[in-house]
Amino acid sequence: MSVNYAPILWNRQKKRYDRIMLGLIALYLALFSAFQILLSPEITPETLIIRATATLAFLMLHIILMIGPLCRLDRRFLPLLYNRRHLGVTMFLIALVHAVFSLIQFHALGDVNPLVSVFTSNINYESISQFPFQVFGFFALLLLFLMAATSHDFWLENLSPRTWKSLHMMVYAAYALLVMHVLLGVLQQEGYPAGAAFLGFGIVAVTGLHLAAAQKVKREEERPEGAAADGFVPACRVDEIRENRAKVVIIRQENIAIFKYDGKVSAISNVCKHQNGPLGEGKIVDGCITCPWHGYQYLPENGQSPPPFTEKVATYDVKIVDGKVFVNPNPYPEGTSRPPAVIPH
Repeated sequence: MSVNYAPILWNRQKKRYDRIMLGLIALYLALFSAFQILLSPEITPETLIIRATATLAFLMLHIILMIGPLCRLDRRFLPLLYNRRHLGVTMFLIALVHAVFSLIQFHALGDVNPLVSVFTSNINYESISQFPFQVFGFFALLLLFLMAATSHDFWLENLSPRTWKSLHMMVYAAYALLVMHVLLGVLQQEGYPAGAAFLGFGIVAVTGLHLAAAQKVKREEERPEGAAADGFVPACRVDEIRENRAKVVIIRQENIAIFKYDGKVSAISNVCKHQNGPLGEGKIVDGCITCPWHGYQYLPENGQSPPPFTEKVATYDVKIVDGKVFVNPNPYPEGTSRPPAVIPH
C-alpha cells in the first residue's frame, strides 16, 4: 500500500525478487543458446533470439498462471503472488522481442507492410495443418500489451477493481491464443516432438493446479444452512478459528470472513478492494486484517483501512452462543462500525 502513486514501487523484497528473476532469465537464455548452438551450429543469431524468447515467454506465462493456484495450495508461494505483476510485465517485454524479430525475419523484406503481411502472407485460413498460426500470436501479444500497460495501481484505481480484474482475466484468453499459436506452429514444423510434449505438459500442469486449488477452496469454505428467528445463521465453532486468523463462510451468496482476535470475533467481507484478494486467507497484523496478496489492511470492527488510506469493505453482525459463532448475512454499508462478539471465558 502507498498513499501516492509511484511509477514503480520497489521495496526490499521486490528488489530481491527482481534480481532473482533477472538472474534466472539470464541463466535460461544462456543455457538455451548453448544447447541450440551445440545441436544446430548453423543457426543464425536472429533465429536463436526468436526461439529463445519464444520458449522463455511461454514458460513464464505458465509460471504466472500457476502462481495463483499454488498459493491456494501452499501459502509459502505468496511472495510470488505479491510480485506477479513484475513477472507479467517482464514476460510481455520478452514476448515483444520475439514478435519484433519474427516480423523482421519473416515479413520485413517484402513490399508489403510487415503487420499486413502477418495476415496476408499465408491465406490458408480454411486449413488446420496450414493455418497462419502467427495471427494467433499477434492477437495474444495485443492482450498481453493491454494487461502490461494497465498493470499499475493507477489504472486499478481509475478503472475500478471490478473492471481492472475483468481486464486482467483476459490472460486466459491470451493463453488460449498462444496454445493455438504454438500448437499449429509445431504441427507445421515436422520433426519437433519436444515442442508438442512441452505444450501438453504445460496445459496439464496449469489445468491440474487450478482444479486442485478449486477443490481445496471448496472443501475449506463452509456453506451453513438454516437461520435463527433473528436472521443469524450458525457459521462455525469459536475453537475452529485460529487466533488472528479467519474462517471463511458463504451464506446466501455473501462471502464472509470471520476473524478471531483479542478475545473477540468480527465478520467482514472476504473480498479485498484492491484486487478482490481473499482477506480470510490473511491474518491480523498490528490490529489490522492484512490481505495476503498485496498487504492492504482493514480494521476488523468497521472494515475501514487505517488512515490515510480510504478503502472500505462491508461488515456483518456476529454473536456467540454456547461456543458457536452466528452471523447475520445481511451486510452493512462498507466501512460501517459493528460491535465485535466477545468470546466468553
